[in-house]
Amino acid sequence: MLEDKNPELTPISAYGEFGLIKHLTENFSFSNPSTEVSIGDDAAVIDPGNQKVVVTTDVLAEGVHFNLGYVPLKHLGYKAVVVNISDLAAMNSVPTQILVSLAISNRFPVEALDEIYDGIKLACERYKVDLVGGDTTSSTSGLVMSVTAVGLEQSENLVQRNGAKPGDLLVVTGDLGGAYLGLQILEREHSVFLANPNMQPEMEGYDYILERQLKPEARTDIKNTLKELDIKPTSMIDVSDGLSSEILHLSDQSKVGFRLYEGKIPMDPLTMTTADELNLNPVMCALNGGEDFELLFTISANDFDKIKNHPDFTVIGHAVEQEQGNYLVATGSNELIALNAQGWDAFLKR
Repeated sequence: MLEDKNPELTPISAYGEFGLIKHLTENFSFSNPSTEVSIGDDAAVIDPGNQKVVVTTDVLAEGVHFNLGYVPLKHLGYKAVVVNISDLAAMNSVPTQILVSLAISNRFPVEALDEIYDGIKLACERYKVDLVGGDTTSSTSGLVMSVTAVGLEQSENLVQRNGAKPGDLLVVTGDLGGAYLGLQILEREHSVFLANPNMQPEMEGYDYILERQLKPEARTDIKNTLKELDIKPTSMIDVSDGLSSEILHLSDQSKVGFRLYEGKIPMDPLTMTTADELNLNPVMCALNGGEDFELLFTISANDFDKIKNHPDFTVIGHAVEQEQGNYLVATGSNELIALNAQGWDAFLKR
């Protein structure tokens, strides 16, 4: 949360809607030649040339997607952009523009919004995207953020969820489960603080998994890596709702089944030790936790030699005929355990 070091905070009413938008966006610059008209007109104008336009949007609502008791506002702004950039990376497209809309209650001063937009600006600079529009309005139920992201790509380079074939290899980038364990540590320490505000949070030693939760990164680097390896995935999705859910999405769209090997799921040592500390199964954290924002994709088995020794990629399974279903193959016993979509769902009662 914004520290209350200065009692002279600025109410949003001092700016009004249009003055607020101008204040929050006046320091943003542009990186993409496709951005023709931006903030200040009735609508943005984007010139894609001869490329396809790829569009995605996400809504983040206070109390549903984030808790301002432990999520810094600058990190929130950054993450709100990243979750959309990750969707564009999963289409194998290049992110170019974003639009940001906020619904804000009157408990937020202008300085709090400055923190959010500092995070948005950092993400724009990191991923070379342009902020070209958005909206602000009042809210009676806390803070709600909506980010729409635009990407451009040649048609032949786009990758969807529906191209996997039986025999294709299932591959994931990076490691999984860390973001969920980071969330568990934040929730634990927040509960301790609420019970006794004099207690200092015990965050030392959890840096990696806390960063995975609070300041994730989209794997926009993977597009170029795959190009260098001369590999085009047959299907792809980002891991936002848990590995199990994402595999089932690929299964549904591609009309195939999958075998996922428990012992192949990549996890950071800190993820595993923290899961043990909290009496959680680390594999279940990877399967159902979500928010890792790694990329899950399938490739032809003929491309295995190109990818087998690459540090960014782990082959974790393969596609089978649809009627064979989706199963986790247990280490040791080779028992088949049905995969279920138990990941993040904003409409589940909590």
